[in-house]
Amino acid sequence: MTKHDERLTTVVSTRGQVVLPAAVRKERHWHAGTRLLIEETLDGILLKNAPLFAPTRIEDVAGMLKHDGRPRSLQDMDNAVTEAFREKNDRGRF
Repeated sequence: MTKHDERLTTVVSTRGQVVLPAAVRKERHWHAGTRLLIEETLDGILLKNAPLFAPTRIEDVAGMLKHDGRPRSLQDMDNAVTEAFREKNDRGRF
């Protein structure tokens, strides 16, 4: 519900369209072209911002970044993180 304590209504057109009241659109920053996700609930429907990107699984992106050279070991990665922390700490960032 909006910040206002009023019940807002709309009508379904013959084409199945509904107009969301301006107060609702403004409060939620829903501009023309905003994609919404519709979820059915026990009480009716729920409109939410649709995600900008489809969910991504590791299998979808594994191996996309090319690395030349030998593979890095866990120890190499630990050492790099420790060194970066020390450098930032020396500069007073932590």
